[in-house]
Amino acid sequence: MENTLSLSLLDIVVILLYFVFIFGLSLKVTNRGKFEKSEDYFLAGKNLGWFLIGASIFASNIGSEHLIGLAGSGASSGVVVSQFELLACFILLLLGWFFVPFYLRTSVTTMPEFLELRFSKTARNYLTFVSIVAYVLTKISVTIYAGAVVFEAIGVSFWVGAIIVVVATGIYTIFGGLRAVIYTDAAQMVVMIGGSILVTILGLSHLGGPSELKQTLSPEFLSMWRTMSDPDFPWTGILFGAPILGVWYWCTDQYVVQRVLSARNLTEARRGTLFAGFLKILPLFIFVIPGMICLALSKQGMVDLAKPDYALPTLAAFVLPSGLRGIFIAGLLSALMSSLSSVFNSCSTLITYEVFKRRSPNTPERKLISIGRWSTVGLVVLGVLWIPMIGFISGGIFKYIQSVQAYISPPIAAVFLLGLLWRRINSKGAVAALYSGFVLGIARLVLEINKDSLTEGGTLYWFAHANFLHFAAYLFAFSAILMTVVSLITPEQPISEVFKKKGSKPSIPTPKLDIALSVLLCLIVFFIWWYFS
Repeated sequence: MENTLSLSLLDIVVILLYFVFIFGLSLKVTNRGKFEKSEDYFLAGKNLGWFLIGASIFASNIGSEHLIGLAGSGASSGVVVSQFELLACFILLLLGWFFVPFYLRTSVTTMPEFLELRFSKTARNYLTFVSIVAYVLTKISVTIYAGAVVFEAIGVSFWVGAIIVVVATGIYTIFGGLRAVIYTDAAQMVVMIGGSILVTILGLSHLGGPSELKQTLSPEFLSMWRTMSDPDFPWTGILFGAPILGVWYWCTDQYVVQRVLSARNLTEARRGTLFAGFLKILPLFIFVIPGMICLALSKQGMVDLAKPDYALPTLAAFVLPSGLRGIFIAGLLSALMSSLSSVFNSCSTLITYEVFKRRSPNTPERKLISIGRWSTVGLVVLGVLWIPMIGFISGGIFKYIQSVQAYISPPIAAVFLLGLLWRRINSKGAVAALYSGFVLGIARLVLEINKDSLTEGGTLYWFAHANFLHFAAYLFAFSAILMTVVSLITPEQPISEVFKKKGSKPSIPTPKLDIALSVLLCLIVFFIWWYFS
């Protein structure tokens, strides 16, 4: 890899101080918290405010695959990949205003538990299985792969670096639970944003400013809207397919929702999602545009960009002097560790509650905490054992993670949305949609792997080659229609009382500020869409 980030003694000291700070913070939080009940460990005692919730949502979402993958997509495709980030602003509003009241009213700990309250144990079992598998395929594996790029950039052996970070992240997650994860997420958010802003500003300065960026790159790189025939990001897929992925990820996935479940009340939970929504505007400017800056510098012969996924490390190696490189590496490690700690904690929560507690409902609270910790140990070991498989993941990792999600998320999104919007949807309809959608998603995955052997022009060929965002929209529509038909031709299902009660009013003061901020967030996104049209 060209332009590797050689580190000075000062850089190494900065990185070591970062590790000391993170472990010191997690130790302080762990010692302050008392894990008398399992919810103290898994839901931080349900006493968190909006800042910590929003910062943790952002930090856990912005993993290394964003810092590396979004910059790589920026270098290969331009600003269009930012559509996933901007659409997340709207989906986070949906989470805060629509989903959160239901979740807090039911007092659930996991999303599968919520599905059982609304539908059945079968639906709960399905979501438990799919969630845990998805964490391995689209979170743990991709995050560690992106971490490998970071370590290669500083000349550290992949195995050594990956093991150090995976184990280090596991340690504070095991002992501190969700509270330690969220507090360290908030601190890591500041580090990763600061480091990324620094690289962006210095990169633009070396290039000659935004005007030089526009002149060097083709106009297509500065447009967020592509034609319907675009193989990667057609506008139809962005408007109709990407939001479906967003509903699944932001509104129904344990990985994200566990943060709002830890809120002290509805208002803090909603404001946490609002804060996260505003933070999601940043990736366009501090992750995607740096990738475009690196591409422009390579076109001018100032850097040698080996491949798109190396855009951010290559840019940092070029613009950052000794001393500041340590801050940048600390930002990359922040992204890696915040994502890993979040997936470790969320997955251990599912294992504890959905596997162990369901079999032994009377398990003592302290034993549940112990089970959660040992589950995290197992996930850390799994993460290390998974490392050799990461070599099979090719470039364009952000597109990889999105496309895999497209095969599993539409049925889940349909079940949650229609299940909350229409009482007539019953368990039989939900289960039919979940399992049929899963079969179609797996079929698509298998056919896509073997698409070169398919006859061009046939149905299977179209099925395998359809854009993954279009496929998400088709699969969502199929799942929704099937669920509706099956529900209507089968007996109506009694609805749990918790879904019949009216939601409690938000705490004083009235949420006029929340409404104003929600409108402002929408206007900012619309302006960005217009500017980059």
